[in-house]
Amino acid sequence: MTLTDGLFGDEELGRAMGARAQIAAMLKAEAALARAQGRLGIIPETASGSVSETAENLRPDPSELAAGMAAAGIAAQPVIAALKSACGGDGAWAHFGATSQDIQDSGLVLQLRDALRIVEDRLADLEAVLHRKARDHAGLPIPARTRYQIAAPTTLGAKIAVWRAPLPRHRLRLDQLRPRLLNVSLHGAAGTGAALSPQMGAVRAAMAEELGLGAPDVAWHATRDAICELGGWLALVTGTLGKMGADLILLGQSEISEVAAGTGGASSTMPQKSNPVAAEALVALARLNAGAVGTLHQAMIHAQERDGSALAIEWQVLPDMMIRTGAALRLALDLARSLTPRPDRIAATFAADRGAMLAEAAGFHLARQMPRGDALKIVAAALAELATDETETLAGALARLAPGHDWSRILAPEANTGDAAMQARLS
Repeated sequence: MTLTDGLFGDEELGRAMGARAQIAAMLKAEAALARAQGRLGIIPETASGSVSETAENLRPDPSELAAGMAAAGIAAQPVIAALKSACGGDGAWAHFGATSQDIQDSGLVLQLRDALRIVEDRLADLEAVLHRKARDHAGLPIPARTRYQIAAPTTLGAKIAVWRAPLPRHRLRLDQLRPRLLNVSLHGAAGTGAALSPQMGAVRAAMAEELGLGAPDVAWHATRDAICELGGWLALVTGTLGKMGADLILLGQSEISEVAAGTGGASSTMPQKSNPVAAEALVALARLNAGAVGTLHQAMIHAQERDGSALAIEWQVLPDMMIRTGAALRLALDLARSLTPRPDRIAATFAADRGAMLAEAAGFHLARQMPRGDALKIVAAALAELATDETETLAGALARLAPGHDWSRILAPEANTGDAAMQARLS
């Protein structure tokens, strides 16, 4: 535990990916293996029942297994040893024909299945909240900014629609990923299934059925593409939320303050400040997961049939990526639910801009009546007047340079948001 866990951690995902859940998942895999082998007559039915029941009820303390893991270099080995010891005379039938990596990986997949249900539920909740917010503010004009500069009007709803747009795609990607990820591992010591040949395939299928997982024919001890694909997916989710966080930081800056979201953090010495802690955390979590993807891909370089140095990278990196994703979704939900526009500050931004952000609109309007080059020269001259006279507006300058047009109406922000409102309502 660290003092930053309350911000960058997540209790629910921490439990799902933690040591106790890991042990329970591996024992669940052992119980399923014993039941499958009992049904197929590979181990005695009495032993099958004894091993299965013991595995389902055994809950060793993680601290008691730490030394065994350090000695073996894999967490499954001390769990298997504890199970065999607890089974007494039937212990010889526990873990029959499997290798430690089979149980380690099958347990991991069970943990990931549970964790992804939590993540997907939060993703769906965030999608729904942003959908409502986008519709609520579909028609509210707000300045759009490109490369940190005011560009043209958009609506707050359209901004929110952009944040929301990747979320259903992420859910679709997860649906597509699950069949490649959620597979049992049972291929034995060298990945050939020799210990139980020719019945290993049948045992694997029966074990997979017990656990509700797939049963691939080829061992995946040394091919970690599905794990890395999951890591990439987690980084996509946090990256999307990081963009939302970055936008909220900028929209909430003291000199802009057009949108409020979340509860700001206080300064220890500057009482006027309200720091965008949650939004900053979204950016940090996104960057951490983005960096972790590259590290996780190092586990793809997996020598021969099993490589402890590659597996160690995965064990150290993947759980934190899952927890960060849960934390980011939790924070994003809080920010989305509390998101509130500040119309007075939005109006102040439009007023301070004096219509300059409508220069493109003015040029296109004039180009309907004259060559575009001539239209742009008039707009440029009007902008030059704004630069030398701080009281001038684009509408006022154009009224002199190109009379005969209702420039105040033509250049009203609400008249120049394109299909922003439609995008927001369709999001």
